[in-house]
Amino acid sequence: MTTKTSRFGPAALVTAAFIGPGTVITASLAGANFGYALLWALVFSVFATMILQEMAARLGIVTGQGLGENLRTLVTQPLLRWPLLPLVIAAIVIGNSAYQGGNISGAALGADALFGHISVIRHWQAASGLNLWVLLLGAVAATVLWFGRYQWIERCLIVLVLLMSLAFIGTMVLTKPDVMALLNGMFLLKLPAGATLTVIALIGTTVVPYSLFLHAASAAQKWPKARLDTTTALSASRADIALAIPLGGLISIAIVSTAAAAFFGSGQQLDNVSQLAHSLTPLFGSASTWCLALGLLAAGLSSAITAPLAAAYALAGILGKPLDLTQPLFRVTWLLIILCGVLLASLGIRPIQVIWFAQVANGILLPLICLCLLLAMNHPVLGQYKNTFWQNVLGVAVLLVSLLLSGRSLALAFAVV
Repeated sequence: MTTKTSRFGPAALVTAAFIGPGTVITASLAGANFGYALLWALVFSVFATMILQEMAARLGIVTGQGLGENLRTLVTQPLLRWPLLPLVIAAIVIGNSAYQGGNISGAALGADALFGHISVIRHWQAASGLNLWVLLLGAVAATVLWFGRYQWIERCLIVLVLLMSLAFIGTMVLTKPDVMALLNGMFLLKLPAGATLTVIALIGTTVVPYSLFLHAASAAQKWPKARLDTTTALSASRADIALAIPLGGLISIAIVSTAAAAFFGSGQQLDNVSQLAHSLTPLFGSASTWCLALGLLAAGLSSAITAPLAAAYALAGILGKPLDLTQPLFRVTWLLIILCGVLLASLGIRPIQVIWFAQVANGILLPLICLCLLLAMNHPVLGQYKNTFWQNVLGVAVLLVSLLLSGRSLALAFAVV
């Protein structure tokens, strides 16, 4: 490929993973309730994500293995190994099964806003009692993963990331944000009253543990040791991260900005993304509503593909199985997660207990995975590609922030506060 899309690589999968319906909802609420004041949290999230994802990609390229395989190999202390590996499986596999329902439901909302007015579709759904979009989107995700080789899946997700970029940034332009307020929000640290939980949510939806598994495994497949010079591969990987991750941050900033322009200071209460989409038409014209709906469709579908893929990479790696998309265990893992998501979205079930468990497991998992990643990046097996002093300093800083987020997340899950 000689087009600009060839500059994208595995980091685009990370962007596709963290820009999902959860991020759209969180960013929308942040903009509606606090205007542009919390944009600095997204700027921090982008830098933290780049630090961790660079380490994960470097680990995958140098060792030729995913993070799951490296955890299995490098974590040999029984007191750490046996609690950690089952926790990773539980948090990544079970947690992604719970969140998959939200991914598909979010994409279905976007599809319905775009095409739900078509009479044939409306009558079919009324007669059957089924949500056509949920079934169709689940089938699309399964088809991409079943028939796709890594390169094909990567290109599909790059297209979705570019589509999200055009849709959400286009919506922001149509809503004509206050540019000075936007810049102040990005670079001046402010914490309005009652904004603490929103800051945690903004960071937590961007810096997520399963993206580390996804990135390490996909980087190992994108730049295999036997074919490419390691230094060249690392250079390409860092350029990929520098392009794709900030683009994801820009998408999140665009969503915050859109909600701020539409709702902040209006006295209206924003409860969901559908309400935001419907409110844009009288304020900024139908084009803004269509852009937002298209972005939500792309965000939900991209996460509906990457969440099962990341879970399959994590489980296969930890169990010592090949990271091969055609292997039975790999296919069974992502297929079960997609089926769980379709079922939850179709029945309108809010899996409170499963999501509660996923929140607890991920709250524990994020700092643990950060710690294990830092230990792995200082292992002698990496040779000259081990972390430098400053890379360790930055990694420890992100680890400390993840501990704070973890403590708050667990406190909320157990209703301590």
